[in-house]
Amino acid sequence: MQIRVLGCSGSIAAACRTTAFLLDDDVLIDAGTGVGDLTLDELARIDHILLSHSHLDHVLGVPLLADSVMRRRVGRPPIQVHGLPATLDALRHHLFNGAIWPDFTRLPSAEAPILSLQPFDCGQVLAFGDRRIEVLPAWHTVPAVGFAVLGQAGAWAYTGDTAPHAPLWARLQAVQVSRLVIETAFRNDEHQLAAVSRHLHPAALGHELQQLAPGVDVFITHVKPGELDAVMAEIGALNPRHRVQALVAGQVMVLG
Repeated sequence: MQIRVLGCSGSIAAACRTTAFLLDDDVLIDAGTGVGDLTLDELARIDHILLSHSHLDHVLGVPLLADSVMRRRVGRPPIQVHGLPATLDALRHHLFNGAIWPDFTRLPSAEAPILSLQPFDCGQVLAFGDRRIEVLPAWHTVPAVGFAVLGQAGAWAYTGDTAPHAPLWARLQAVQVSRLVIETAFRNDEHQLAAVSRHLHPAALGHELQQLAPGVDVFITHVKPGELDAVMAEIGALNPRHRVQALVAGQVMVLG
């Protein structure tokens, strides 16, 4: 298994693409603007999309991908879009509503659509062939989750967007994380904004990482454009006991 980082920015600017990860060549974990760097052939190979929550920077690629590959996937099963029931309801009512975007859960026909919406529950373990992905708890302004790709050498875990959340750390300990992708959306001087929007800032991150076993590789994601140096400097000043680095678009992680 391998995970390719397509996007890991908190918003857009030149060379900044929002969150999307590609597991092998057929499973997307979140579908932000980073999806747009895939070729048409790569897009057409995607069979499953896992969504952490309904915010635009994580779901924008879903309707655009559907439009791009519909003709290339004639005769194939629909792309399965997996999410919490609340996330899928948001897609139905606010995105695939005919006003913002056509309803690709009924196109090119209701009998053979390009997309199929599949609900999951927090704590569920999803199976894609011999790959297993656990749905992790998160705490955000809308119902949200993270994901752990389970492997023999430990799990690759992605928190999604989240404020400090004890149930998340209980599961991260249980699945024996080896690599953790965790958001830090704001600087310390924006801690009030982080609290209101249920995101992390460096001081909160440092407190949360104390709950993680030593030796885990930690990758910081969801930093706003232009803020990376400041956020990483504040994280570095914490002198964390883990190996902490900024996640980079294009990075490929090979999983055991």
